[in-house]
Amino acid sequence: MLSGCATEKLVLRFDPLRSTTEKRIYFPPISDEEVPRYVYVGELIGEQNFVEEVKKEKNPVIEALKWIAGIFEMDAPVGLQRPQSGVVDENGRILVTDVSRGAVFVFDPLNGRLDVWEYAQGYRRFTTPTGIALGPAGRIFVADSDQSQVFVLDQQGNGSSLIARGLLERPTGLAWDANAALLYVADTQAHQIKVFDLTGRMVNTIGQRGEGPGEFNYPTYLALNRGKLIVADTMNARVQLITLDDTASPIIVGERGTKVGNFVRPKGVAVDSENNIYVIESYYDHLLIFDDQARFLLPIGGAGKEAGNFYLPGGVWIDRGNRVFVADTFNGRIAVFEFLGGGAENGN
Repeated sequence: MLSGCATEKLVLRFDPLRSTTEKRIYFPPISDEEVPRYVYVGELIGEQNFVEEVKKEKNPVIEALKWIAGIFEMDAPVGLQRPQSGVVDENGRILVTDVSRGAVFVFDPLNGRLDVWEYAQGYRRFTTPTGIALGPAGRIFVADSDQSQVFVLDQQGNGSSLIARGLLERPTGLAWDANAALLYVADTQAHQIKVFDLTGRMVNTIGQRGEGPGEFNYPTYLALNRGKLIVADTMNARVQLITLDDTASPIIVGERGTKVGNFVRPKGVAVDSENNIYVIESYYDHLLIFDDQARFLLPIGGAGKEAGNFYLPGGVWIDRGNRVFVADTFNGRIAVFEFLGGGAENGN
């Protein structure tokens, strides 16, 4: 009887309380000189993002039964703890790795539910799920850094080992090349990008430790765009665009420094439909946006808990609708922005 009380259709809201989007926040702010290119949409934190679809007149008997049931259900809502990276699949599900929770959170707007996948393979739990990428036929790749493995999950979260121990030291970022059917893995501890086929066989390695073009110092996050692999070369304080066919020298994005637009600890990387490049500058709590020629365009963020600010963010990813998701790691949330198009550069 009690279980039948909570059958309302739930929908996913990025800001269920409407408290942070009553006054829309634009980047850059609206002015006579600036044309806004991004708007803050809201955030994902967990079960609290799912609310009743329609507010209707409440039945006092049902509400009393819910209250009685609530006495025995004192657990806090399931929520993100330290989100790291994510993707949006073809069904609109938002999948987020959480290294503190040791799980993949699945925000499912179609079915109005939050799933938490804790198991990497059989009864083996995830330890530190970090990187995530979409593979063929609905499969999902997840890198577990502490286990030194990459797992492949089906759409229901059932997993198996794809890349076994011994081939990786500490995997973090992932990128899937659908055209070549190859998985790129940032092996942070080995200072290399390693390339695998669908059987888990390593077919290539890219780079070695160093500061020259094509060399890395603790690379972390990856993205792919138009035949280029985008690598967060974290401890070299730069991002490199590596041509996959090896016909051109790497393009270097950014440089070490303390000004807004410089890097200290670049992490998450992504690309939108207009080929703008997004980089998380974790140390200074910014999302930095560059054009495809590596020219700095615009910052979003700054340290804080308020809407549009971050605290040691990690990954960034973009869906087909040009919504930009930022893993605001130490604020325990995913910040969501919408790219308004027309080029990110101020005044263009």
